[in-house]
Amino acid sequence: MSEFVENNELNEEVESAEEVESAEKVEATMTSMEDALESVLDIKVGDTVKGDVLAFDDNQVRVAIKESGGLEGVIPPNELSAAPYEELTDIVNIGDEIELVVLKPIKDKENGNFLLSKKRVDAKKVWVEIQEKADKGETITAPVKDVVKGGLVVDAGVRGFVPASMVEDHFVEDFSSYKGKTLEFAIIEIEPSENRLILSHKEIARKEREAKRESLMDELVEDSVVEGTVARLTNFGAFVDLGGVDGLVHISRIAHEHIAKPSDVLTIGDKVNVKVLSVDKEKGRVSLSIKDTLAGPWDNIEEKAPEGSVLTGTVKRLTSFGAFVEVFPAVEGLVHISQIAHEHIATPHEKLQEGQEIEVKVLSADPEAQRLSLSIKALLDKPAQEEGEAPAARESAPRQRKPRAKQKPATETYSDTSSEGSFTLADMLGDAFDALSSEESEQD
Repeated sequence: MSEFVENNELNEEVESAEEVESAEKVEATMTSMEDALESVLDIKVGDTVKGDVLAFDDNQVRVAIKESGGLEGVIPPNELSAAPYEELTDIVNIGDEIELVVLKPIKDKENGNFLLSKKRVDAKKVWVEIQEKADKGETITAPVKDVVKGGLVVDAGVRGFVPASMVEDHFVEDFSSYKGKTLEFAIIEIEPSENRLILSHKEIARKEREAKRESLMDELVEDSVVEGTVARLTNFGAFVDLGGVDGLVHISRIAHEHIAKPSDVLTIGDKVNVKVLSVDKEKGRVSLSIKDTLAGPWDNIEEKAPEGSVLTGTVKRLTSFGAFVEVFPAVEGLVHISQIAHEHIATPHEKLQEGQEIEVKVLSADPEAQRLSLSIKALLDKPAQEEGEAPAARESAPRQRKPRAKQKPATETYSDTSSEGSFTLADMLGDAFDALSSEESEQD
C-alpha cells in the first residue's frame, strides 16, 4: 500500500515538473515573439539597419533585415550607389552584410516590407568625413563630374559645387577641359542637412603656380632655347607660357622684319621656340626672343640673290641718292639714283613711289656688310639717243650761232662713278645752257 502511495506521489511530481517546463517554454516563446514584435515596431523611416543581401530581383537588391523578425527590404538601383555602375554586382554581392537606411514602408509587401537605401548611408559617412576635414582645415581630392553654367560639379562622395570664380586664380573662358579631371579642393562651406558643399581650387592653384614658377625660374638659363606656348598678345609684344612661367617677347624680338602688331604673325596657342635673354628672379620677369631662334634674313643671301639674278621687290624708302627696295623679308637693297633710269633724273621721286612693286637686277651682294646693290636701269631698253642718234627736236630746229674763235664745243662730260654711263654738261644744265648760248649769239 505504501509503495502505491509513493509511486502516485512520484508521478504527480513528474507531471508537475513537466507542466513547469512546458510553461517555461511557452513563456520563453512568448518573450521571443514579443521581442520580435517590439523589434518590428521599432523600425521606422530614417532608421539605420543592417541587412544581408539575399537576391537580385528585377534590377533591385533584396535584403533580409537583421534582428527584425524576418522582415525584408529592397534597394532600388538609384539608391544603391552614388557612383556610376553597370551591374549590381559592381556594388554588392549575395551574402554581403551592408548598412542601410529605411526610406519608407512598402504597402505591397510581395517584394519586401521596406524601401531601403545604401547610397544615403554612404553619403552620411562621407558628410562626417568631410566635416572632420573641414574642422581640421584639410583639403579633399575629387573628380570633376560635370561643367555647368555657374562652375563645376564635383563628385566627393556627395555632390560638391565649385563656383566659376573659385576654379583658378585667373580668368577662364571655357571650363569644358576640366570635366573628368581630378583636382584638390579647399572646403569653403558645408551643410549636410541641406546637401550643400561649396569647394574652391583657386587658392590651391595659386600656390601650385607659385611653387612651379619658382622651380622653373631656377631652371631657366640665359641664352638657352626652350619651347613655349603663346598665352597672350598685346600691342607691345607676346607673353609665352614656358610651362608655368610667362615670359615676354617684345614686338621687336618677334621677327627679323618689321611687324605692325604681334597678331600679324602669332596666334594664341602657337608652339614657338624662344631664346632666354634675361631672368629677373626678384621681379619674376623673363625676357625672351623668337627672332634669335630664326634664320637671319641675310643668311645665304648670295644663294638667294646671286649676281645677275632678277628679283621682285617693293620700294620701301626714297632718298636723294636712291631707293631702298625690299626683295626678301627684312632684306633691303639700294638702287642708286644712277641705276633707276637711263636718262638723268634729279630725284628718285620722278620715277618711283613708296609701296611700288618693281623688278630689279642684282649687281652685287655683301652678306658680311649686309649690303645689296640693285639696278632697275639694267632691265630697261636704252633709249635711241644713247645709241648715237641726235635728238629729234634739235634735228628739226637746229640752233644758229656765230662762230667764235675762243668758243669750244660743249663736249665736256660729267662722270658719275656709281653710274654705268656719263652725262654731257648740256644734258645736266638743260634749258639754262640753251638760254646762255642764245644770249652770247645776240651779243655777237
